[in-house]
Amino acid sequence: MTATQQNAGQTASKDKIVVFDTTLRDGEQCPGASMTFEEKLEVAELLEAMGVDVIEAGFPIASQGDFEAVQEIARRAGPDVTIAGLARAISGDIARAGEAVRVAKRPRIHTFVSTSPIHLAHQMKKSEEQVLDIISATVAQARNLVDDVEWSAMDATRTPIEYLIRCVDAAIKAGATTINLPDTVGYAVPEEYAAMFRTVIERVPGSDKAIFSTHCHDDLGLAVANSLAGVAGGARQIECTINGLGERAGNAALEEVVMAIRTRGDYYAYRTDVETTMLTRASKLVSAVSAFPVQYNKAIVGRNAFSHESGIHQDGMLKNAETYEIMTPESVGVKATSLVMGKHSGRHAFREKLRELGYELGENALEDAFKRFKDLADRKKHVYDEDIEALVGDEVAVASETIRVLALTVIAGTGGPAKAIITLDVEGTHITKEMSGNGPVDATFNAIRAIVPHEAKMSLYQVHAVTEGTDAQAEVSVRLEEDGKSVTGRGADPDTMVASAKAYVSAVNKIAVKRQRQHAQAATA
Repeated sequence: MTATQQNAGQTASKDKIVVFDTTLRDGEQCPGASMTFEEKLEVAELLEAMGVDVIEAGFPIASQGDFEAVQEIARRAGPDVTIAGLARAISGDIARAGEAVRVAKRPRIHTFVSTSPIHLAHQMKKSEEQVLDIISATVAQARNLVDDVEWSAMDATRTPIEYLIRCVDAAIKAGATTINLPDTVGYAVPEEYAAMFRTVIERVPGSDKAIFSTHCHDDLGLAVANSLAGVAGGARQIECTINGLGERAGNAALEEVVMAIRTRGDYYAYRTDVETTMLTRASKLVSAVSAFPVQYNKAIVGRNAFSHESGIHQDGMLKNAETYEIMTPESVGVKATSLVMGKHSGRHAFREKLRELGYELGENALEDAFKRFKDLADRKKHVYDEDIEALVGDEVAVASETIRVLALTVIAGTGGPAKAIITLDVEGTHITKEMSGNGPVDATFNAIRAIVPHEAKMSLYQVHAVTEGTDAQAEVSVRLEEDGKSVTGRGADPDTMVASAKAYVSAVNKIAVKRQRQHAQAATA
């Protein structure tokens, strides 16, 4: 047997976790996250393609639109996915759900009722015995409509264990094939959630006739941890949503549950059939149709999940990706790791970024470019490839320049002529001049000419933003002509006036270099 065959056998031998996605039902209940009919169909199609086992397509009794969406999703679904419709423990709800899902090749009715004392007293206004009768009657009704019935004890984690056991027993006897014990209000902690499943499974005589399920909300940030703890306690179905979408703080995130099981296969003796390379695509689709952005630092699918800015982290990543990544970006559908260039980046990452952009600099030039990069990063949130190219491109390389911009202050407005105060380093001497002009650019260039007199005429002044946003770095081009020959200087800076001064000085430097060459050639003639 080959190593590949052995690994495949080990994976197959692990307990299968049924992934129950409720993005289209519980996720859509999130305020402001409603989806159109077409959007629901698109999400359902992607979930099925991903290998999700159960899609809870909606709450058919909620509206005609919800009923039609569930029915159409059920009609389109293939033989490998179960389509569930939610129903309260009310006869009309169950009949409506049954009508919506019956066209599916694998239909399920998911019915629920509250079981905790606070819900019975304030929401249900029923006694424990009355609720037990409701469970028996409604589960039996659902089972007469479909073979696959899921029953949920709403607020199970705040239900006394003895009464919860009686409720589960009644549901299984009435024909429930899946028992869901949800942490409806996100109150549980992992240890007690696992213990609840163990106790119920051990003490309900017919527990082996049903699959037990988790359904956790994230009010305390424990939804994923509780879901995995529930599995450790005996559950074999996890109910979750893409991006953790859901009421209040949301639900357990499907992508986090699936990747935790996959990544820590050494610890979890379980597997799922979800195609993980589609997770990022699913995340983006759900974010788009629900109009709910994914937080940048969201696990697995967040924009920063595979991005590194810290110099220490970038150095480690360049040496061996496993130093700071426990899974590959490709495994969740991300093209590649991103080394984000910013003020925390180190020389190693900066050098690699330059090589990636096609630049090979010597040590002195690299050190000079790195210093200017750090100066830019302190002033700009996002440093893009174009910013770096503008910093180190041949046209703005300053290694051989004898004149440099040290400081610039510009005063401009509607009250009068603009004024510029500039300090230049001219071959080691710092010179400051103040000049006015017809606008801030004219004043700046007049001040430069006052320090470095020349007869060259400007034939081009051009500004464009290197990157997007109000903090975009400006790249300025200045072309000067002298004696029939022209030179072009470029400068880049988040401040357009500073970029303009740099570009003008760059062009002046090139004129000086041309003069020196001409003098040298004349002397040797």
